[in-house]
Amino acid sequence: MPNECSDWPHAPIHRFSERGTYMVTAGTYGKRCHLNAPERRDQFLASLFRLTYEFGWELHAWAIMANHYHIVALAPEQAENLPELIARLHHESTTALNAADGTPNRKVWYQYWDTHLSFQRSYMARLKYVHTNPVHHAIVSRAEEYRWCSQSWFRELAGSGFREAVDGFAIDKLKVFDDF
Repeated sequence: MPNECSDWPHAPIHRFSERGTYMVTAGTYGKRCHLNAPERRDQFLASLFRLTYEFGWELHAWAIMANHYHIVALAPEQAENLPELIARLHHESTTALNAADGTPNRKVWYQYWDTHLSFQRSYMARLKYVHTNPVHHAIVSRAEEYRWCSQSWFRELAGSGFREAVDGFAIDKLKVFDDF
């Protein structure tokens, strides 16, 4: 019999106890493109903004694609409410998508993966990764052209020194679950 503290080996491990910055990636069930229309991505992004605000999280980066998303966010004093935030986001978006498609019991989201970014270099690399994710997936040639990611927001509001520092990070060897 497994130890009470053993991790379940078939699901992502979620541990939240301290304030810090986290990267979250979630994919749709079967990698289906449920967010395949602009209005669907708009609605999802509006829910993401509203819920992160409600739960006290501060978004630093986001990229919403047709079948997955990535976010980087700073936790409130305690990070324990991240599972509830993601559950609400997935529930609300599933309800809206299934109502629009006439599929009331369809499973939309599969799982999510999170990483506590405890090192500055890890944070900076993942910021760049999320900001440029639409380019990684060959959706656009310049991330600023994709309105469902934070790149244009970052370019407009971040100081030039910080932008240059983030842009300088190599992300080709970064290990991020992104098999979409």
